[in-house]
Amino acid sequence: MKKIRLNVLSLIFPVIFLAGWELSARSIGNQAILPTVGTVFHNFANAFDNFIGIGSIPKNIAYSMVRVFIGYLLGALIALPLGLLMGYFKPVRDLFENFITLFKPIPSIAWMPLVLGWFGISSLAGIFRIPYGATYALLDNFKLSMIFLIALGSFFPIWGNAMFGVSNVRTVLVESARVLGASQKDIFFHVLMPAAGPTILNGLRMGLTSAWVCLVAAEMLPGSMSGVGYLITHAYELARMDLVITGIICIGAIGAFLDLVFRVIMKRYFSWENRVR
Repeated sequence: MKKIRLNVLSLIFPVIFLAGWELSARSIGNQAILPTVGTVFHNFANAFDNFIGIGSIPKNIAYSMVRVFIGYLLGALIALPLGLLMGYFKPVRDLFENFITLFKPIPSIAWMPLVLGWFGISSLAGIFRIPYGATYALLDNFKLSMIFLIALGSFFPIWGNAMFGVSNVRTVLVESARVLGASQKDIFFHVLMPAAGPTILNGLRMGLTSAWVCLVAAEMLPGSMSGVGYLITHAYELARMDLVITGIICIGAIGAFLDLVFRVIMKRYFSWENRVR
């Protein structure tokens, strides 16, 4: 009964929000400024239609998800080992921390001119030397500039949390393991990693969120012809605010779902963290 009551309560604000949106849209009476809820719902109901000449919503979501996961994976592959090393070995931390911190406050969008100069419109198709054809057309959607921006956006949260997590493991745990004869390798893998696990996983979670945040900026780059971010910017140019809102809802919903996956993993494998505080 209590659970049902909580579920009902959690629906109150979304219903009020939708009602306010609908009333505001009807009051304004201009779809180019604020479309009605029904117009946006119609887009989702006909998601497999060809919208403004760039394909269906699932097709554009698929392109965006592949870009995000390639960029995120690349960012994590660099950030995670570097963060762990810097957290475990203080000389490595002293060597790199100030230099990397210089780049941390720079938003991804500020890198766009440089990234375009470095990569142009090169894509995975060019990297793998794919001959012209269907495979080339598919891989050409994944520009190096987009992947770089997404990787950069995901790098800093993962790197920072990995370093912070390892360097802030309680000294008594490390010293106890050392007294019991554990080697450096044992301490790293059997003491530091499990103890820092929740913080590292939280960094991976924040990195994925950051990757989604960078997606729109990445898909605004020249050469982009697909993806949810491109759908939003192209729909804006055509004054299709219903599609702009549709794209925003897609990004928000997918980001929230992926965040939920991380929360479930954290609750399942690191529920002990709350009990030891």
